[in-house]
Amino acid sequence: MDSLYLWLNLGSLSIPFLYSFHPKLKLYRKWKYMFPAIGIMMLFFIPWDIVFTANGYWGFNPKYLIGLYLVNLPIEEWLFFICIPYACIFTHYALLYYFPDMKLPEKATTRITYLLILSMTVVVILFYDRWYPLINFGYAILLLVLVLKFEKELLQKYYLTFLVMLIPFFIVNGVLTGSFIEEQVVWYDNSQNLSIRMFTIPVEDSIYAFTMILTPLVITEYWARKKSIT
Repeated sequence: MDSLYLWLNLGSLSIPFLYSFHPKLKLYRKWKYMFPAIGIMMLFFIPWDIVFTANGYWGFNPKYLIGLYLVNLPIEEWLFFICIPYACIFTHYALLYYFPDMKLPEKATTRITYLLILSMTVVVILFYDRWYPLINFGYAILLLVLVLKFEKELLQKYYLTFLVMLIPFFIVNGVLTGSFIEEQVVWYDNSQNLSIRMFTIPVEDSIYAFTMILTPLVITEYWARKKSIT
């Protein structure tokens, strides 16, 4: 069990990585956009992670780690920000390949986005003294405003593909937060979150996953489109 977190990362990545070479999907062609885009996402998420870990807002159970650390984070946490976004971006493109018309109407997308922004704004105002919803929802609000303005068509598709991604999300994140195992791999200080759990998963984690995937996806789409134009 001392390598559980590592195996969760590698297991999540394995099938998407192998099928990236599928002759119909050919996702490897997007690697030159995807990996730099994931790197840009990490420029924000990794410092956030380091600060939260240093302050004890969340942490990692050494029982499930191999013991290698980089800047106060276990190496598995660094891999998490590569393996999980890659697997989810693969899922997004695979779903759109097999279901090319998978898209919400424009008006519905706008209404859902405004509702999300309004809801998270209320939460941030009410719980401004709790760091996880403050930073997490604050970033999500900013990202949604920008994506709605500049990449609305992507949101029309992403809302639907993200619903599918929630299935493996509940499995992987459920294990990380203590489902099916004796202890948590990742623990949280509930005084810094809303103390609302979906099974064992803090409700904030769903928005965390939403933005962690959407950020590199938007950048990948922008660069790929810009390249095709030039």
